[in-house]
Amino acid sequence: MVFSSLLFLFRFLPAALIVYYLTPRRFRNLALLVISLIFYCWGEVRYLPLMVASTLVDFGCGQGIKHFGEKKRVRRLFLLLSMIFNLGSLLFFKYTGFILSNIEALTHIPMPDFSLPLPLGISFYTFQTMSYTIDVYRGDVTPEDNFINFAAYVTLFPQLIAGPIVRYSDVAAELKSRTITLPMIEKGASLFILGLGSKVLIANNVGSLWDSTAALSLSDISTPMAWIAALAYSLQIYFDFSGYSLMAIGLGQMLGFTFPQNFNYPYISGSVTEFWRRWHMTLSGWFREYVYFPLGGSRCSAAKRTRNLLIVWGLTGLWHGANWNFLLWGLWFFILLVIEKNGLLDWLNRHKIVAHILLPPILMISWVIFATSDFSRLGGFLGKMFGIGGAVNPANPFDWLYALRGYGVSLLIGVVMSLPTIKAAHEKLSLRVNGRPKAALALKTGETVLLGVTLILSVAYLVDSTYNPFIYWNF
Repeated sequence: MVFSSLLFLFRFLPAALIVYYLTPRRFRNLALLVISLIFYCWGEVRYLPLMVASTLVDFGCGQGIKHFGEKKRVRRLFLLLSMIFNLGSLLFFKYTGFILSNIEALTHIPMPDFSLPLPLGISFYTFQTMSYTIDVYRGDVTPEDNFINFAAYVTLFPQLIAGPIVRYSDVAAELKSRTITLPMIEKGASLFILGLGSKVLIANNVGSLWDSTAALSLSDISTPMAWIAALAYSLQIYFDFSGYSLMAIGLGQMLGFTFPQNFNYPYISGSVTEFWRRWHMTLSGWFREYVYFPLGGSRCSAAKRTRNLLIVWGLTGLWHGANWNFLLWGLWFFILLVIEKNGLLDWLNRHKIVAHILLPPILMISWVIFATSDFSRLGGFLGKMFGIGGAVNPANPFDWLYALRGYGVSLLIGVVMSLPTIKAAHEKLSLRVNGRPKAALALKTGETVLLGVTLILSVAYLVDSTYNPFIYWNF
């Protein structure tokens, strides 16, 4: 699905951009809406009515809140309607099967089989439309009176499938008036190519190491191999999702929109608190704004703050998927954050070196939990990471050396690219050539060549390879 969708995007994008750029400005939102609907229909036409219904409901609720501004009860009813529809849709499609299977497991009463495929992007666009209605109710944004503008916002094809989560307030002004310049298109194209390269050339390569290790019997995995595989998955999920986010942000810029940043080198963090300020920033921001702060945030007693964190991280875990390992993953971060907020964070801030040594293994453990739905397998794999159940693979004592021989370069590239070192070096070099036309031209030429090579290699990989998973496509 992802493999063919990315190839479709390459065939679809040139024609879509040409149509968009040739459309008069006053009709560009309509053109964008049509283009986005075509893109979505190619991937999941059966669920188009659901997305249209979500758009109609939240547009209508926004108008209702506006027109009954003096009647608080009526305004609350419109807000409640939006919440019920959006959360109800999410609950029905994403969690019904999970709930029924657990009821059957607990009661031994046969439950109906519920295995509807998850509508593409439902976790993202329901959060976006719901945030619009909440912001209108709060008075934080002016309700959108033009249905075409609002529908274009909901269906924006660059980030429709997998984010970043774009709140209406982020793009409200640009929906009404936006200017597209050649530098914007150039920068957007550069971001798109960098994101594509991150996804295809790094995430896919290191991801195959995790998949091959996950398919092995636990007795065939040594302790070093378990840690190397965990590192591979940590890099895969980062470049997989941050790569798509960069592609979406780049495409948005080519269309005249400025989408919010979604990742900011999270693996350089010195605490879990800092990590979640850098990882999936639009999701953590959404939960902070619409769940954590309304519950009282941190401006309350320690007991209530702990309760608030528990609710937020339980929901964050379940947002990622209808499985117990996702809830466990969320609770893992809840425990870590509670520990940090009760004194450890101050200690970590005073001992930066130790903090940066401690965090990577903690994060790798979290990604193993995230990736492993079978609790028996999860317990065994985590045990292997700490030498429980045999630290050495008897059949192949040097399995980890074979893994490094095959994937060492890819892992090293992934580690280096997850750090801001190259970005900082590029910025310093740009400052040095500033005011020196020949040196600036040489640097620009080098950047263009590098982007061109990245694009060619990425497309060649897409055409030639059948291994092209996308982790967040399922959420």
